[in-house]
Amino acid sequence: MVILYTFINEEKHQYFLDRYLNSFPESFRQDILKYRRWQDAQLSLLGRVLLQLGLKSHFHIDEAQIMRSPDNKPYLKDQHVHFNISHSKELVVCAIAEFPIGIDVEFIDHTINYRDFQFQMTEDEFHQIDRSEDQIGDFFSYWTQKESVMKAHGGGMMIPLDSFEIVNGECEIDCKKFFTKEIFIDKNYQTCIASDDKNIKNVVPFLITLEI
Repeated sequence: MVILYTFINEEKHQYFLDRYLNSFPESFRQDILKYRRWQDAQLSLLGRVLLQLGLKSHFHIDEAQIMRSPDNKPYLKDQHVHFNISHSKELVVCAIAEFPIGIDVEFIDHTINYRDFQFQMTEDEFHQIDRSEDQIGDFFSYWTQKESVMKAHGGGMMIPLDSFEIVNGECEIDCKKFFTKEIFIDKNYQTCIASDDKNIKNVVPFLITLEI
C-alpha cells in the first residue's frame, strides 16, 4: 500500500497545466479547465497526477482507465489494485492498495463549531467529543473516520453519517464490517484510511511526498 501526497502551489499552476494536462483524456482536461478557482483545478489535477505516478512507480501500471461503479465510486478497469483520492485546503492525497480503500483528509480548522454537526453524529459520538480535552481534534478524527469508511463502502453521501458508529476503529454498514486507521501526514491535517479488509489495521503505508 502506498499513500502519495503533495501541496498545491499557485506559482506553479500554469507549469502543472502545461506539463500534465495533455497526458489525460479530453473529458478530464475539459473538467479541469472549467474550474473558476485555480485551487480547485490544481487539487483535482494533482490528485490524478499522484494516481498516475503511484500506479507506474509502485504497481508497474503505465495506463489505466478510470471507471465508475453504480454508486459513482471510481475504480480502475481490469486492474488488481484499488485507489482513492481526497483533498482539503492545500493538501491532496492518493491511496493505492491491493484491497478496497477509502481515504479522507481534512484541514484542522480551529474556528469550527463542532456542535453545528451534532445532528450528523450518534449520541455517543457527540458526548465523546463534547467531553474531550481536545474537542476540535476529536471532531476531525471522528469526521475523517466516517468519511473514509463511506468512501471505502462506495455509497458516499447516500449513507447518513449518524447511521453507523465507529468503535475502536471498527464499524458495520449493510452487514459488512469496515476498519479504520489514522495516518499522520501533516500537523495541520487529519487523515484516515478505511477498508473492509481487516489487515488495514496492521498495514504500515509507504508515504511519499512529491515535489512536482
